[in-house]
Amino acid sequence: MKKIVFFALIAVVLTSCISTKEITYLQPNSLSKSDSIKISNENSKPYRIQANDILSINIKALDQKLVEMFSTSTQGGAAQMQLSPQNLYFNGYTVDDHGNIRVPILGEVNVLGYTADEVRIKIEKKLLEEYFKKEANIFVTVKLAGLRYVINGEIGRPGMGVLYQDRATIMEAIANSGDIPTTGNRKEVQIIRKFPYGFETYSIDLTDENALNSPYFYIQPNDYIIIKPLKQKTWGTGITGVQSVATIMTAISLITTLLVLSKTL
Repeated sequence: MKKIVFFALIAVVLTSCISTKEITYLQPNSLSKSDSIKISNENSKPYRIQANDILSINIKALDQKLVEMFSTSTQGGAAQMQLSPQNLYFNGYTVDDHGNIRVPILGEVNVLGYTADEVRIKIEKKLLEEYFKKEANIFVTVKLAGLRYVINGEIGRPGMGVLYQDRATIMEAIANSGDIPTTGNRKEVQIIRKFPYGFETYSIDLTDENALNSPYFYIQPNDYIIIKPLKQKTWGTGITGVQSVATIMTAISLITTLLVLSKTL
């Protein structure tokens, strides 16, 4: 009986513990034992603007008063230094379902499928053709108003996150949201991405270094990321071996106490 209890205890501990292989990011391939530096070819294709994206557009000139009529309330002065997701939502340029943005004076400008740099060139050209001469030295900057994403599940801080940079990886998004706890499944991180034709779902294994080559390693605006829990979380036996042993010993002690009390009554 003691042997049966002992082996049962060992089996439960081994199956309930979470190994380091399940929580370590970007592990090298088991077939490759070399310590040499590996270079991963980065997918350098620029992001093309989609519906519901928010753009930040700033127009400058030698005489700033000449371009004030093209500016929004987020540009210029102290307001420019206090940009937030809320300010950008109300004062940025939101791409509508037809792929257009409404720029003061210029009216509707189609940006669907363009890169940020192509939109900049388009606006500069329109300004020079219709309103200014070359001597005005028009300077236009166009940027995505942050990479917005939503992350839920086994994550430190679930909810919407914003990264103020042109490109960001899923690792940066996870780090920005408090990282995945030990009970999170890093091998099946689910990404739901919106396209003009609908939604596309993909799973990426962040414990494998080959994730660097995935087209989903770099996030896009409005990505929805789901971190699934590991099975060990629902078993309730503990995350580490010490926790599992402590939990099982407590249960055995409780059962033994009940048996002794039942015999004395």
